Amino acid sequence: MRRALLALTTVALVLPANAFAKGEFHPDEEFELHTWGPELKIGPIDMSINKAVVYLLLGTVVTCLIGIVLMRLRIGVDPTRRQTAGELIYDISQTQVAEQGLPSKAIHLWFPYVASLMLFIWVINMLGFIPLPLTGEKWHGIPVWGIYAATSSISVTLALALMTFVFTHIEGIRFNGPVRYFKSWIPDVPKAMLFLIVPLEILGQFMRLISLSVRLYANMLAGHMLILTFIGLIFVFETIFAIPVLIFASAFYLFEVVIVVSIQAFIFAALSAIYIGSAIEPEH
Repeated sequence: MRRALLALTTVALVLPANAFAKGEFHPDEEFELHTWGPELKIGPIDMSINKAVVYLLLGTVVTCLIGIVLMRLRIGVDPTRRQTAGELIYDISQTQVAEQGLPSKAIHLWFPYVASLMLFIWVINMLGFIPLPLTGEKWHGIPVWGIYAATSSISVTLALALMTFVFTHIEGIRFNGPVRYFKSWIPDVPKAMLFLIVPLEILGQFMRLISLSVRLYANMLAGHMLILTFIGLIFVFETIFAIPVLIFASAFYLFEVVIVVSIQAFIFAALSAIYIGSAIEPEH
């Protein structure tokens, strides 16, 4: 069964969506978001369903299922694989994310958020490397399989970063009061330098929003673009020279799945914990 699934995955990967549907391959078109069904706009906000929305909904369902399957169980003396996997996720979320970034008085409140955030982003990233019939393209009436990461869309990563950004300042004000919290943005420097330092401190707060969103977006976009480019080169060569390209593409694919996916989810959650923690207990 596993060999059959691996063979199916390999075939789906070497048959890019647009190459199947149009007879030619344009990697950049894999990231275009076309509306599925009727348009749904609320003023300037486009709420229409597209490929990214479907992947996010699927990621939400899978994340919930993982939480239910791995976490809602009775702890036994001899841990099963299911219990071991659940404990591993919990341990990383607790010791490596929450406790490293959040003050002790806020861990019980914000641990669920940073843990859910890490798991959700990991699931979304992983789904981006699994061929699924969600490309929106069809070949002779059959849905075309392809790979796409919702986190390769800046609107998705910006929305995730915006949640952390808003929660950071809400908690900073709630724990310290508005005067003390915003006063903590002002460093201990000569008054003559305040006109220069204060705008930089305010800009630094907004740079956190940009760094969170762009880091995840750029890494996932670059990884998928390279993989799709390698696949396109295989179709360009169509000779024995395509074998080295296929080997390198497979190695890079495994590198993205095994390392990049997990690292990016961990970094996003860890930075979110640090930002929220620094607002609750400002350094100055």
